[in-house]
Amino acid sequence: MATDVKSSHDHSVTELVTGIINDAQQLFKQQFELLKHEVREDFRKTRDAGMTLALGAGLALVGGLLLVQMLVYLTQWLLPDLPLWACYGIWGAGMAIAGGALMYAGKARFDTFNPLPDETAQAAKENVQWIAHPK
Repeated sequence: MATDVKSSHDHSVTELVTGIINDAQQLFKQQFELLKHEVREDFRKTRDAGMTLALGAGLALVGGLLLVQMLVYLTQWLLPDLPLWACYGIWGAGMAIAGGALMYAGKARFDTFNPLPDETAQAAKENVQWIAHPK
């Protein structure tokens, strides 16, 4: 009779340990699915915003080129002694300097954030560490 109690006790401990491991694996799977979902959602939002931004940038580029052409000819009209190539040089250099400054500011702004979901990734990392080295 004592042997029966011991074997049933061992069986329930085994079930508990198996249940804990299964729960940990299920939690890890759920957090991994959540991470995948968040990354997909962030990618979709980034793609949609990028498409709109690219279309707007393309139209602004065409408009900007036409305006710069206008400024070049306006400069030549206002300063008739200045050759046309010098007018292009003045406006080209000005646009290149302004564009470089904006690119530098944009890169600095982009470096201030991380596009990945930090909290979910950290939770998944902790679960992997716990499964690998349970305490």
